[in-house]
Amino acid sequence: MRILIVGSGGREHALAWKLAQEAEVHASPGNPGIAECAQCHLASPSIPDLTALAKNLSPDLVVVGPEAPLIAGLADSLRTHEIPTFGVDAAGAQLEGSKAFSKELMRAAGVPTARYLTVSDADEAREFARQSYLEGRQLAVKVSGPALGKGVAVCDSLEMALEEIDRALVRGEFGEAGRKLVLEERLFGREFSLMCLCSGERFVSLPLAQDYKRAWEGDAGPNTGGMGSYSPVEWVDDGLVHETERRVIAPLLTGLRNRGIDYRGALFAGLMVVEGEPFCLEYNVRFGDPETQSVMPRLGDGFADSLLGVALGRPPQPIAVRDLACVTVIVASRGYPGAIEKGLPIEVGPVADDALLFHAGTAVSEGRWVTAGGRVMGATGLGPDLPAARSAAYRAAEQVRFEGAWFRPDIGN
Repeated sequence: MRILIVGSGGREHALAWKLAQEAEVHASPGNPGIAECAQCHLASPSIPDLTALAKNLSPDLVVVGPEAPLIAGLADSLRTHEIPTFGVDAAGAQLEGSKAFSKELMRAAGVPTARYLTVSDADEAREFARQSYLEGRQLAVKVSGPALGKGVAVCDSLEMALEEIDRALVRGEFGEAGRKLVLEERLFGREFSLMCLCSGERFVSLPLAQDYKRAWEGDAGPNTGGMGSYSPVEWVDDGLVHETERRVIAPLLTGLRNRGIDYRGALFAGLMVVEGEPFCLEYNVRFGDPETQSVMPRLGDGFADSLLGVALGRPPQPIAVRDLACVTVIVASRGYPGAIEKGLPIEVGPVADDALLFHAGTAVSEGRWVTAGGRVMGATGLGPDLPAARSAAYRAAEQVRFEGAWFRPDIGN
């Protein structure tokens, strides 16, 4: 089987690493790590150019990694040319492209989620915030459009909520993505992530993961794309998983089908358990990052065949899960999630057999690896249990060296 992966991050490296065990893998644009297990092809991210590349390569399957090309309609274009594609169409991708659309779909489908208001007027947003905090309810302020995981602010105070409203609706710091906000009542509980392979209303769940979105130790600081993750999530039992599938995944897919959307791809649900009940915080239309880096090493054989089946509209096939624990620690650039410096040389020391390094924000300059993004590499440790995997992950993370490199010290703790 020949597979083309679209994307260049740590998620795509983890997918390429896994799929290369079962197939011939190509990637566009890829990254230096992906190039070690796949053939990379430089192409512009435009839909016509990616479609032309796929037509030229004639893959048996295209796997679209990031949300942006899905929102832009890449899967639609590829299917028009009868290229089997694992990735949702543009209509379904609005589930991530518009939080306003997503929340409305949750409401219509009866998915348990926090109370919210969708708003595009700054004065209306401020008044809602003032009333909420007066009544003792904190808010999460979310830009409706895609913001690379940085468009959500959980606001401990009214002052913080008003500042986030002004950032989006007055100063326009999020551009078009922030012209509409979802003001959501803050929930309190424990979070986990569930990823599924979906074909219409049929789906199978992958192993659970838990990620760390805040930048700093102790879940402090601003939101990021994710500073680490681990799998399995031992505090979530099978009963809670089944309840989540029944109340959060199944009704959503039915709701999409009722709107004429045949969902074929990955579905990510960000969840919070409140008093024993699962609430949906968000849906994403692609595999989570860094969660994918913690889940791929745990999967047995048959992943490529299952993705192909979904692309062809068949029921997704369950995938065996290895008795293995994984912890992923993200090594980030100084300043992340704010302004960073790119082009810094990367040195990597010896990494033991109980760890994997997945490239995210890296490039090659003058024959050596250099930094090219905020999240530079993911160090995934493997072990018989989470403590062993955590130790392996941190040993590997310490081998990734560049000026200003840092990582959270409490992933999987």
